[in-house]
Amino acid sequence: MKVKGFNAKKKLGQNFIFDENILSKIADLADVKKDDNVIEIGAGLGTLTKKIVERAKSVVAYEIDDEAVEILKDNLREYKNLIILNDDIMKADLKGVVDKYFDGNRCKVVANLPYYITSPIIMKLLESHLMKDITILIQKEVAQRICAEPGSKEYGVLTIAVNYYSKPEMLFNLPPEVFSPKPKVSSTLIKLHVLNEPPVFVKNEKFFFKVVKASFGQRRKVITNSLKSLNIDQSVIIEALSKCGIDFKQRGETLSIEKFAELANVIYDMKM
Repeated sequence: MKVKGFNAKKKLGQNFIFDENILSKIADLADVKKDDNVIEIGAGLGTLTKKIVERAKSVVAYEIDDEAVEILKDNLREYKNLIILNDDIMKADLKGVVDKYFDGNRCKVVANLPYYITSPIIMKLLESHLMKDITILIQKEVAQRICAEPGSKEYGVLTIAVNYYSKPEMLFNLPPEVFSPKPKVSSTLIKLHVLNEPPVFVKNEKFFFKVVKASFGQRRKVITNSLKSLNIDQSVIIEALSKCGIDFKQRGETLSIEKFAELANVIYDMKM
């Protein structure tokens, strides 16, 4: 892979993998088949792109770095099933891309995501409802937050949000030493198995997430105090908690996604 003269850009969170065995393992665990359409985010120098494009029907590779894009085009010019887009994934019209390049069919995502913008990218992908599954290399700490259990210090809004749209699976960890340049933290390959339907019923999705965010707004506060930020009469909050069998002195981080859904639905009904 030709990389002579290229310098990784810290501001773009560029950390590359060159180990062929690790790259193959990532592509294998992404389970990309010959009939799969794939979006890759942060294609970089194309080391992982090459593994994906050899397995997939079609690949759209996003890369924001102009210099890296030129290397990508040069190194992978033989692959006719690869479309390279010099664009920011956060500004991308995913529906337009899927319609244009994949005939509107749902696709898979494989990516080595930059640490500084991991969560916004994950939520953009999940909220698009265009993905079959998402296999991403992310900071280990973020992967632990996504897979956290109620009551743990890692459990939070991100946990609830990702588990509302998908079933996450941690695949394997990677130490800093396998990357170039070497980051300060370890990474984890995680797969988000996108759900056809959320695991819980909510009467109003926007209000559900409003309740979740309020509950985690001040983690040390009991839930009756945390929910004051909803600007709903306190008597309604107290009655809703009672109906759901939630102790007034509980903290939001102890509630499961099922309990959050129940609480949000009860409050929503009461305030309508």
